[in-house]
Amino acid sequence: MIFLRTLDERMLTLQRQGRIGFYGSCYGQEAATIASAAALEPGDWIFPALREASAMLLRGFPVVPYLCQVFGNAGDPAKGRQMPSHQADASVRQVSWSSVIGTQLPQAVGAAYAARLRGEATVFMAYLGDGATSSADFHHALTAAARWRAPVVFCCQNNHWSISLPVARQTAAQELWKKGLAYGIPSKRIDGNDLGAVYAACDEAVARARRGEGPAFLELLTYRLGAHSSSDDPTRYRDPAEVEVWKRRDPLLVGRGFLEAAGVWSAADEESAWREAGDRVARAVAEAEAFPPPAPDTLFDDLYADPPWIVAEQRAMLAAELAAAPRAHPGRG
Repeated sequence: MIFLRTLDERMLTLQRQGRIGFYGSCYGQEAATIASAAALEPGDWIFPALREASAMLLRGFPVVPYLCQVFGNAGDPAKGRQMPSHQADASVRQVSWSSVIGTQLPQAVGAAYAARLRGEATVFMAYLGDGATSSADFHHALTAAARWRAPVVFCCQNNHWSISLPVARQTAAQELWKKGLAYGIPSKRIDGNDLGAVYAACDEAVARARRGEGPAFLELLTYRLGAHSSSDDPTRYRDPAEVEVWKRRDPLLVGRGFLEAAGVWSAADEESAWREAGDRVARAVAEAEAFPPPAPDTLFDDLYADPPWIVAEQRAMLAAELAAAPRAHPGRG
């Protein structure tokens, strides 16, 4: 969580400097993200929303290509084709979210149902924010998941704000976990800033789904301490006093207190962890930023298993154009 907090702060600084175009921070929601993903097995799948990309790092994805996705350069496994902060890679079984609210939910249910039909013991974790519980896709996903007993765990990070709209104004149901009950799905609310509580609840739900007992809906009560994204200014719609209250419940403070009480964490450990995170982030940013833009001819990669003649013809046309006017295409290098 310390590494993620350090990484988010650094990337927001880069965005303000104009070195990246967009970033979605997990500030204040680290426990909900990290602990929930930790309950999964390596073979399970994650269908994220905006703030769960960092689960990839927990699952072993290298930090440099993770950052290259934000820069959109040649080090990005997706070749710069997706909006920043939309990391995904099949190697760690995490798909990309689409920015359209809630669309990942029926996708996760479909994948989970397919796994069940194949007799696999795979579990699918589908993340969503509080605002997504008011979407049509939420209704479709929970209806299908309950009916098919799909092995999917819905993790709703209720951070109290759908960009600038508070929960009280976007839904009449103030306890979001009860929405899951309406679909016949076991549901509960958990303190999303308590690392242990989140892990225990998700571990139980994942085990239940793996046994073939169907889906679960978990409301992780947390708070978005920062802006919705680097394009947002929360001071225009949010009371600073509210933020200060939740800062006292910062998941890093909660986690530190738990570890200190258990006698396994000290001020020296804290200082070392922050220093190591800062050094690691600095090295990763320097390496990731050094990559050139994606080569223009990568436009034609990954389109077809057996490319038709027209793709080969277009690739040749682009190569001829680049050869004739290389200075007009700096990405060519």
